Amino acid sequence: MSGKRIYLASPLGFSEAGTQFIRQVLVPELNRLGAQVVNPFDQVDPKRIQAISAMPAGAARIAAWRSLNAEIGKMNQDSIDGCDIIFAVLDGVDVDSGTASEIGYAYAKQKLILGYRGDFRLSSDNGGGIVNLQVEHFIRASGGTIVSKAAEIAGAFASLAPKK
Repeated sequence: MSGKRIYLASPLGFSEAGTQFIRQVLVPELNRLGAQVVNPFDQVDPKRIQAISAMPAGAARIAAWRSLNAEIGKMNQDSIDGCDIIFAVLDGVDVDSGTASEIGYAYAKQKLILGYRGDFRLSSDNGGGIVNLQVEHFIRASGGTIVSKAAEIAGAFASLAPKK
């Protein structure tokens, strides 16, 4: 795992508590394993978001959001393309739609995907799954797995081999 670039697909950066979990638990654990973590929430200056949020409602604000949204989407695509592995946080009542999209894109690009679901609530289509069956399929078909505790990350990476 040393020297691998890992893209952190997650909705956690949208909240203060989630950001703390990323910075205090997930990133340090992945760095400890020798990985370079690419956190998409670190790629955009928060002042840009604050500036658009402060604009008066109307066409100029909508245009500014659309422009920034396109820039962020392309930046995330390029980041996934430049990474070896995707580490996806699957918490929530349902997997975040952005995270699910990143998983599908990463699978299409033949990236190894590891899922983390620390959320104990039921979120699968039926009793045979952990999360949405298509999301779980892409993770497992990539050669990856889903862990439920941060302490399991190292062992999961040690047992995984990228899909050829």
